[in-house]
Amino acid sequence: MSEKTHEALVGGQFGSRAEAYLNSAVHAQSPDLDALVTLMKDWPEVRVLDLGCGGGHVTFNVAPLVRGIVAYDLAPEMLALVARAAKERGLDNVTTQQGAVESLPFEDGSFDVVLSRFSAHHWRDLDAGLREAARVVKAGGMVAVVDTVSSGIPLTDTYFQAIELLRDCSHVRNYSRAEWEAAIARAGLIPGSVSPFRLRLDFNSWVERMNTPTLRVEAIRALQTTVSAVAAPINVTSVAVILQCSGRFGGPAIRGLADAGGDEISPGAGRN
Repeated sequence: MSEKTHEALVGGQFGSRAEAYLNSAVHAQSPDLDALVTLMKDWPEVRVLDLGCGGGHVTFNVAPLVRGIVAYDLAPEMLALVARAAKERGLDNVTTQQGAVESLPFEDGSFDVVLSRFSAHHWRDLDAGLREAARVVKAGGMVAVVDTVSSGIPLTDTYFQAIELLRDCSHVRNYSRAEWEAAIARAGLIPGSVSPFRLRLDFNSWVERMNTPTLRVEAIRALQTTVSAVAAPINVTSVAVILQCSGRFGGPAIRGLADAGGDEISPGAGRN
């Protein structure tokens, strides 16, 4: 049995794949990312935290619109790559910081906006991560989270979590919309509007990006061809989310901006 911590597992999984995520087309160009950028046009001259920044695509797209942005991630290799790419792009308002989302090294109210994209399904403790996001955002500020969600139906949920875990052993959970709403409430945040998006993930690039071992790729393929007709549609369409925050009684709150775009994982063809 491995004695590796979850944080070490996540950092190791993604640190070694930093270049693949920087160069991932689905991460660099997608409707949910466009929506975040459009959203940030209403927040000029602010200080932003990109929580679980991965390959830095949120940071790179938001940096030109704001006063400054901190790219935050568990994997030092990811952060080194983001810092290098930001410099190459002439983004001198980007800084990096390493750490876990459950214990942020920032003072209360340090940021006007906290953003996170395709990271939360890797968090060891979703509640702690949301509480920390709420703590470090200023009163009246905003938190916007993008992540995949499950249907909440046990049959399809079990299948969805299984293929995600086979593909990437640092996966924790794709939460359902109901689970997100409950977690938001526990963090003292206020849910708001939800808008759908669809993303398409080519199967081969999806597993290659994480360097999934052949044995586990074959297991995913086997599940895709043997599950019941109820679960099978997930082979074609799954779902992701964005969530947006504003203040409650002068403090932080969160509202859903998007019940977001389906990651489409076709059998012939996530931070995913």
